[in-house]
Amino acid sequence: MSDATTASSTPPGQDARADQDAPVFSVQNLWKVFGPKAERVPADPALAALDPVELRAATGCTAAVRDVSFDVRQGEVFVVMGLSGSGKSTLVRCLTRLIEPTAGRLAMDGEDVRAMDKNRLRQLRRRRAAMVFQHFGLLPHRTVLDNVAYGLEIQGVPRAERRAKAAETAALVGLEGLENRRPGQLSGGQQQRVGLARALAVDPEVLLFDEPFSALDPLIRRDMQEEVKRLHQDEGRTMVFITHDLSEALRLGDRIALMRDGRVVQLGTPEEIVGSPADDYVRDFVRDVPREQVLTVRTAMRPATGDEAEQGPALAPGATVSQAIEAVARTGETARVVDGGRCLGVVDHHRLLGVVAGAGPDPAGPLAKAGEAVL
Repeated sequence: MSDATTASSTPPGQDARADQDAPVFSVQNLWKVFGPKAERVPADPALAALDPVELRAATGCTAAVRDVSFDVRQGEVFVVMGLSGSGKSTLVRCLTRLIEPTAGRLAMDGEDVRAMDKNRLRQLRRRRAAMVFQHFGLLPHRTVLDNVAYGLEIQGVPRAERRAKAAETAALVGLEGLENRRPGQLSGGQQQRVGLARALAVDPEVLLFDEPFSALDPLIRRDMQEEVKRLHQDEGRTMVFITHDLSEALRLGDRIALMRDGRVVQLGTPEEIVGSPADDYVRDFVRDVPREQVLTVRTAMRPATGDEAEQGPALAPGATVSQAIEAVARTGETARVVDGGRCLGVVDHHRLLGVVAGAGPDPAGPLAKAGEAVL
């Protein structure tokens, strides 16, 4: 999955823009404070520095989002992860001003979201950014088709046109044949697919997911995760995904922002989060993650010596350590990390097992960076 979309392959729902590398969302020093005279908290460095308990005692306020900055790149799945109360759901609602930010800068495609009037903001919510919620919010008296078409109806799309688009979108998410059922006749996973189809039907530039699968059974949840991955691979649409589940974040995210007490404590790729935790909190968070299933062979590469650059199985730079261990065990040789016909380095069982044990090279180390430079 690429970090940005090129001008020649604009994803559905995105207008062609002069600078295709511009972020979809740009968030700078964003705050959301609940309580009396909330605006004084980010404006006063002494108050802004207080921890949550001290801040409540001193002001009666709660800072749900504290001085958060990040960009969401075109075509990426940007995951915001954290435990309950970390501020992640408040943050995603601030992006479209479902919750009004207290301070900071928020832009979409370079346009100041906080400065938008009601009409412009309505257009953003209806056409440019669609939300998929944890609670499906389906209209029980409407069929699947009419639920999917609801956003188009709000936009004023003629009935025949919106129903045709709804049928097409329903088929896209695996609801073909269920169009005339009502929500009460569907399973939880099917209902969530209706919610996803309803968001997709308006062809938004970005999809915002607020813990959409947390109420689903584990097997259905995994199916829905695979559906999101498939849709992203097929369409390249930008997605912001909120979750409290680390495994879900690692499966879906191109980059992950890990939140605690309203702050982002680490922002990076799944490999960076697992391989180079920023602090003890993150380290404890990822402690039970199977490193070999997340870290790539770039973390274990060393320079090729002798004939190693020409021998042994070839692996892509994005292959996991787990895949490399299997290849090396099968052949008993080193494995080459190859990109575009060029050997970037090799991996052997000693280095691979070192990565699994947590003693391997830093994912941000010299060899990793050398590999990234040619990708």
